[in-house]
Amino acid sequence: MKHERLGPVIAVANQKGGVGKTTTSINLAASLATLDRRVLLIDLDPQGNTTTGLGIEKHQVDKGVYEVLMGDCALADALYDTPCEGLSLIPASMDLAGAEVELVTAEGREQRLSGAFEAYDLQPYDYVFIDCPPALNLLTINALAAIDRVVITLQTEFYAMEGLTQLMDTIRLIRGRLNPELVVDGIVLTMVDHRNNLSVQVEQEVREYFGSQVYEHVIPRNVKLSEAPSFGLPVMHYDVSCKGAQAYLAVANEMLEREHFHRRTL
Repeated sequence: MKHERLGPVIAVANQKGGVGKTTTSINLAASLATLDRRVLLIDLDPQGNTTTGLGIEKHQVDKGVYEVLMGDCALADALYDTPCEGLSLIPASMDLAGAEVELVTAEGREQRLSGAFEAYDLQPYDYVFIDCPPALNLLTINALAAIDRVVITLQTEFYAMEGLTQLMDTIRLIRGRLNPELVVDGIVLTMVDHRNNLSVQVEQEVREYFGSQVYEHVIPRNVKLSEAPSFGLPVMHYDVSCKGAQAYLAVANEMLEREHFHRRTL
């Protein structure tokens, strides 16, 4: 039986590592939960940084996204609580690193996550987020085939645009073959330093090229964002007054405004 989704399913993606993808996944999801939305976060990255960043060790995970992909358990059986009220997690386990090799010969290998969502029997979440691996591999393709929208994180540095064309091409390919409803929700600029001329220049170039697809609010470089994961907490639960926490809350509010506009125009 296929279950309806009331809220959007969003992948946070960029095949380039170190661009704030996991930080954004955790803190955008936690910010929306802070704003009284019910949120599910899925850690699809074998590194498992989203899992540990929310206080769960990978070796302690009995049922996670690997078991969901392999058909060994349902989404409902892989849920973990997090330190944030309103935010649930489907974690990465140690076995997820081998999932791509196992998926190569699996039936319906590109749509395992889609199948799990079709059997989704939980009460609807307002938002579902998927933290993708920093690669355009079978795990990322599973995410792109299962979602409604993509949020792309982009660091404002010299090689910011490198690989972005490839990601956009992959999104178009997935839209044509597996998921015709897939759209780019927007681009979130991360590690922004307005004291740095290069950072300012890159931001200007990205905004000129992508226009309204770029979120108005940006994520600054902030030491608290780096410290919070070591305590297993989103930054707003670590230091809500810091610039990083306030930036993610602003992006979350902007996402809610975009969602409101999207629904009005349907």
